[in-house]
Amino acid sequence: MPAMQLHWDIFCRVIDNYGDIGVCWRLARQLAGEHGRQVRLWVDDLHSLQPLCPACSPELPAQWLESVDVRRWTDDFTVDRVGEVIIEAFACELPTPYLNAMAQAVHRPCWVNLEYLTAESWAVGCHGLASPHPTLPLVKHFFFPGFTPSTGGLLREADLPLLTTATKEKPLEISLFCYDTAPLAAWLSALAATPHALCCHIPPGQPQAAVSALLGGHGPWQVGQARLQPTPFLTIDAYDALLRRCAVNFVRGEDSFVRAQWAARPFIWQIYRQDDDAHLAKLQAFLDHYTAAAEPPLREVVQQLFMAWNTAGDLVDCWLAFIAQREAVHQHNLAWRSELMRMSDLSTALVNFCASKV
Repeated sequence: MPAMQLHWDIFCRVIDNYGDIGVCWRLARQLAGEHGRQVRLWVDDLHSLQPLCPACSPELPAQWLESVDVRRWTDDFTVDRVGEVIIEAFACELPTPYLNAMAQAVHRPCWVNLEYLTAESWAVGCHGLASPHPTLPLVKHFFFPGFTPSTGGLLREADLPLLTTATKEKPLEISLFCYDTAPLAAWLSALAATPHALCCHIPPGQPQAAVSALLGGHGPWQVGQARLQPTPFLTIDAYDALLRRCAVNFVRGEDSFVRAQWAARPFIWQIYRQDDDAHLAKLQAFLDHYTAAAEPPLREVVQQLFMAWNTAGDLVDCWLAFIAQREAVHQHNLAWRSELMRMSDLSTALVNFCASKV
């Protein structure tokens, strides 16, 4: 039944520890659970999926997880069948045997390269563009997530919890998810100067290692009125709940960045660093869009902290100004979330886009 595009194959190579697989796992679950698609998720490193989905067994070649057929993508890839829709996540390059099988299929599959999220204006012009394969009778389309109706939107479940449950009691809760390049020494100085009791949740991996390198030991640590508490790795649903609970969230990459926006709590984004500071243009493009409706003083407070966090700027003063305006930032984020929710979610947009290519 090619017209229904029932069978979907998603290919994911893990580059960032949890960002790429986080996006692909959420997409696969939603396509299966909400759109009734039969989804195979091909992953080259299932050890990165296991913390997000503890039921995953990294060594199994195939397993059924939350209505998704999860497959281990190995170098000796063999083809049993080709999907009606193929999602090549983040230009991961399909296995050559699979690509050849696509070209030989009676009904040509819909082939989509799911790109990284960006707010840059050029993405609107590139969204949906077709790219014929140089030697095979195949066409790949580029699909860009984004923040406007002219893009593919953002991953958002139909039953997305919208209740913000941050406690108003002390201490204020903060989550810290960052790369090891974050200016943590300056941030610790900012925490020491904060006139509030704080409880900072520090997840394992790069965040805990970076804090441990600065403060020694394995925590918990005390900095001024801030208690830095090591926390275990959370499943994606538990992590989403933490974002909704915390007064402020530090996030990174793409997946946690999007989830922080659905939580609507004040957040600070560390963008993935690129050569020649190319990432700063991407960061500024988002900030311009995200803060466009904010009053100028609030816009300045938000933009200055985002930039300081990503460039090792004057973090202490920027943080103190931001934390003092956290309720205003929260109200702005609620309005921002409402704007985003008026768009189609990414999985629905993908389903509709692919159906139009039959």
